[in-house]
Amino acid sequence: MQGMPLSPGTSRSSICYTARLRGVLLCLAAGAVLTTHVLAGPLEQLSDLTDNAARAVVTLKVRDNFNSEYLYDVSVKNVSADSLVEESLIIVLDKITNIGGNEWMTGTSESNLTRMEILGQDGETDDGKPYFRIPRGSGPDLPPYAESSPASVGIRNKDYLIVFTPVFRVYGMKRPPVSPKPEEQGGPSPSALTPTDKLIQLLFQKGMLSEEEVRTLYPQ
Repeated sequence: MQGMPLSPGTSRSSICYTARLRGVLLCLAAGAVLTTHVLAGPLEQLSDLTDNAARAVVTLKVRDNFNSEYLYDVSVKNVSADSLVEESLIIVLDKITNIGGNEWMTGTSESNLTRMEILGQDGETDDGKPYFRIPRGSGPDLPPYAESSPASVGIRNKDYLIVFTPVFRVYGMKRPPVSPKPEEQGGPSPSALTPTDKLIQLLFQKGMLSEEEVRTLYPQ
């Protein structure tokens, strides 16, 4: 700061404070960009569960027509007989449709989604679509036919269009089914033995039947 002229009423300490504040803001901005970049490809290990295993349940919570802002609760409904790993669940804002169900701006090839400002997103997919993580519930899994806690999704309509509908896709992982334990190798359990089997076993233990004679009684 040496050699910098000071305006009336400005101290060197206030200039230093302003410089530090700007530095903190720059670090926060850089951190936000880095976080978005790190989370840019979280879907690579996940499956698209939409339609065959899960669906998004969208509820409009707040509508601010003056600022053209809308707040939604979006939860995941498990519509399958399999459990879903809840901490893996992500909803992706796939498109914005207009009143006619079209996702493109009228007369253009520009997506309606590009005209929206998305608030509170956790990151973007590789093709630039916003995603949100579903909050984890009380357990590790979302049971069959259950509904998750909602994620908050904010949308600001920069074109001030009144009628639009957000469409989400659900990504995540199914919980692998538990494999049954293999049956223990060996002979039948004692409870499965017939009276004849028990008698033969007793005679063998007392030495009244040889191993060869037992084999004869139980041919392979």
